[in-house]
Amino acid sequence: MGATAATILIVDDEAGVRDLLGDALRIAGYETLVAADGDEALTLWRTHAIDLCIVDINMPTVDGFEFVETVRRDDVSIPILLLSARDAAADVARGLRIGADDYVRKPFSLEELLLRVAAILRRTSITVDDEQVLRCGPIAMNVDRHEVVVGDETVEMSATEFRLLQVLLTKKNHLLTREQLLREVWDITFDSETSVLDTYISYLRKKIHRDDFAPITTVRGVGFKLVDPRPSA
Repeated sequence: MGATAATILIVDDEAGVRDLLGDALRIAGYETLVAADGDEALTLWRTHAIDLCIVDINMPTVDGFEFVETVRRDDVSIPILLLSARDAAADVARGLRIGADDYVRKPFSLEELLLRVAAILRRTSITVDDEQVLRCGPIAMNVDRHEVVVGDETVEMSATEFRLLQVLLTKKNHLLTREQLLREVWDITFDSETSVLDTYISYLRKKIHRDDFAPITTVRGVGFKLVDPRPSA
């Protein structure tokens, strides 16, 4: 018997969008729940096992931003994909800053959205057979336990932050281009104007950099590198 289908919560005040997404996701093999606003969505989130939320930013009563902030106070791991009709980079950055994992601008292509959904679910359901620990300086990542420790401090990370750090740790001391990171973490293999990588690099730096330890370096115009400090002589 195959694996249980992922359950996706669709939150949008436009009935046409809810119907379109619901049909496309069910055809792709997912289970779906729908809500017309953030308030209804929060009720469904609290009462059902949900694997991914697709949430429009502009909604009555409780908007997409408020939904993300409320969910993230209790759950840092459930992935959230924002739908945005706004072109302002500040709005997209705000959504990512408060805890969304990715975003798609309206009007969107169903093909792109389904690719994003599949990529998010892949990176949030990664399991390994043997316990794996990745290290760099004071950072220790236990992949099996989804745990990151910096020195003596356990650092909470969203699924996307964890996956990005995992890729950087796996390739430490090697330059990773923007294209490589977008492909490895977000499964973006097509041209896309996105600030998501820069935003999440900023999040990681705030969480793992210390006064005497700043391993994530920028190679301007190319990409990023996680540098392991040389051992003391």
